[in-house]
Amino acid sequence: MISRTDRSVIGIWWWTVDRHLLGSALILAILGIFLVMAASPPVAMTINIDPQHFVQRHLMFLLPAAVVLIITSVLSHRWIRILALAGFLGVVLLIGLSIAIGPEIKGATRWIPLGSFKLQPSEFAKPLFAVVSAWLLSLWREERDFPGWIISIVCLALLAGLLVLQPDVGMTIVIVMTWALQIFLAGMPLALVLMLSLVVAPAVAIIGYFALPHVQSRVNKYLEGGSMQADNAMQSFSNGGFFGVGPGNGDVKYILPDAHSDFIFAVAGEEFGIISCIVLASIYAFIMFRSFKLARQSESLFLIYAISGLAMQFGLQALIHMGSSVHLIPTKGMTLPFISYGGSSLLATALTVGILLALTRRPVAGRVN
Repeated sequence: MISRTDRSVIGIWWWTVDRHLLGSALILAILGIFLVMAASPPVAMTINIDPQHFVQRHLMFLLPAAVVLIITSVLSHRWIRILALAGFLGVVLLIGLSIAIGPEIKGATRWIPLGSFKLQPSEFAKPLFAVVSAWLLSLWREERDFPGWIISIVCLALLAGLLVLQPDVGMTIVIVMTWALQIFLAGMPLALVLMLSLVVAPAVAIIGYFALPHVQSRVNKYLEGGSMQADNAMQSFSNGGFFGVGPGNGDVKYILPDAHSDFIFAVAGEEFGIISCIVLASIYAFIMFRSFKLARQSESLFLIYAISGLAMQFGLQALIHMGSSVHLIPTKGMTLPFISYGGSSLLATALTVGILLALTRRPVAGRVN
């Protein structure tokens, strides 16, 4: 037990952190363990490695992810801004490096090999950009002579350009939508925000369609009624019904590529039923709306923009993953936060939630943020 009079870093953290967000993240992480255990053995056997390989690596990544989340959530707002700015500049360089020397995997160069681990810098760009953009826009609104919105557009264009070169159309759309929400909250007229969004997003989609054969193939299959992957994913929900066929009894993981990452929501639907999918969607929705509520209660423009942007991208990533699994949108290789297997994704999600927890902590008398 930690006393309310405990003035240590841990004591202050425990009594100021939003436990609803912390508990929701913990529940997702625990559910992720069970779903990776259910989905990954067939994938491992397909490539002739130990059936528990991905489970073991997922558990191995959970420890540093927890450390990242806790350390980040302890930081003051000032240190969050410093971390975001330094991290954003570093990540931009790493994305450029991945394009230059990274291995090509499935038509994309998004990774930097670090031994047995492949780092995907673009995963970390999402939360870091959201904080940097929020900082720039808040300075613009608070100091009339500071061109924060112009600098934020330059940062957006630079990051989006690099992501398109990788290419990563889905990540680009998440980044653009995050910025669109923040610039709208900063006071830019809705009509102008919609105009910019309706120009940038379709431009990215059109460039991706004509320049990238695998994107064109996915879109064409979607327009023609679906691909084998989409059909199999949809069949998994039909097989699972309301309560599922039971852990380990599903068939879709044997025929879906990357069932432990890109299609883990379909595995959940088959083995644990539609009820489990509703529970997962509800947790993501709760984290989003809880964050929006806390942002609305803040008197700081920076906190309003940053918390809203982080919540937006967290929920939007989950929505894209779930939407592609139920064939609402073309299939997109995007992980389900805290659930899918993937070291970079897990660490970046922990960073996102850690920053959210730091920015939504209750203020302490005499403490400078």
